[in-house]
Amino acid sequence: MLHPRARTMLVLSIPALIIGVLSSLVLIVVMKVAAALQEYLWATLPAARGYDPQSPFWILLILTLTGVAVGLVIRYLPGHGGPDPATEPLIGAPVPTMAIPGLVMALVIGLAGGVSLGPEHPIMAVNIALAVALGARVLPKVSPLDWTILAAAGTVGALFGTPVAAALIFSQTLGGNNEVPLWDRLFAPLMAASAGALTTNIFFQPHFALPVASYPEMHIEDLFSGAVVAAIAIAMGMVGVWCLPRLHRLMHQLKHPVLVLGAGGFLLGLLGVIGGEVTMFKGLDEMQQLAISDFSVSSLLLFAVVKLAALIIAAASGFRGGRIFPAVFVGVALGMMLHQHVEAVPAAITLSCAVLGMVLVVTRDGWLSLFMAMAVVPDVKLLPLLCIVMLPAWLLLAGKPLMMAGRPNR
Repeated sequence: MLHPRARTMLVLSIPALIIGVLSSLVLIVVMKVAAALQEYLWATLPAARGYDPQSPFWILLILTLTGVAVGLVIRYLPGHGGPDPATEPLIGAPVPTMAIPGLVMALVIGLAGGVSLGPEHPIMAVNIALAVALGARVLPKVSPLDWTILAAAGTVGALFGTPVAAALIFSQTLGGNNEVPLWDRLFAPLMAASAGALTTNIFFQPHFALPVASYPEMHIEDLFSGAVVAAIAIAMGMVGVWCLPRLHRLMHQLKHPVLVLGAGGFLLGLLGVIGGEVTMFKGLDEMQQLAISDFSVSSLLLFAVVKLAALIIAAASGFRGGRIFPAVFVGVALGMMLHQHVEAVPAAITLSCAVLGMVLVVTRDGWLSLFMAMAVVPDVKLLPLLCIVMLPAWLLLAGKPLMMAGRPNR
């Protein structure tokens, strides 16, 4: 016979599996629609009109119109596209269900139009809202917080194609009750994350790993090199932390969403002209281009700076999207640049430590930063080094402001 605790976990596993699958399906549908629209905007349409999609005219035109379109969605659709991601954490309170259509439309338009943000925040908000709304009807005795946790875990599993990230994140957020063992509390969220990850992998597999020479073995000097790389990434990221709230206030002086986002889209177009297509979009596919191309040190530095600027401008303008994926791109570009500049330091160290530092600035989550560093350079021999490098990196960021903006006064 099962213990009562085990029976409770078994009962919760069924809705957890359903939520994980549905969370992944929402992500898959949104990404497929966005990819189809992206293909139309950046290949089919310019070819039909006789334009080069990489020309400055087309980049400026599409990104500006993308900003205007997102502004119209936020201004006129019910719910105004949900909360501004620049003012919210990754996992927040459920948004009203009436805001879901506008939020999805704003996300799809931004992803397809080349905005330098990822899908993680809006997808998280949509899945949490759906889970809380449907869960209240089906199992009203289950609290909204429990539905929020299951939806967030399912979404994290779906986004990264593995439940490991969810296990790391929720092991710290659910670790406060000493009366219930941690793995009892993790059971249902891990079910949701596993279901989300497996469903995603049926349709496509998120590919973060880069073709990097394997790391032979750890040496003492590698610890110092890794700490320096992480510190450089943190310093670069903290420039963005300083700029985001100030630019957010400045942009929202325009008041009307169409003006704010139209101006933001135009600025993103200028950055796209400077950095090229590789610095546009969410950054996941683009960082693979960095790894297989032979860019110079100056080009890689330009890509890192332009992508960080695009991330800050997109977030400050109110585009609906997340900051983790573009932050990983910035870390990859910076890590590749540092390796080319000092070839004695292995690329595995510069890439993983730069990603760790940059994601740590954006998320202020040590486990997620460690996971992303290992996802980009999946070499288990790096794990001890990254754990040690994390310590001075965390000290540098302790007490520092987050990469978020305050809510504007209305």
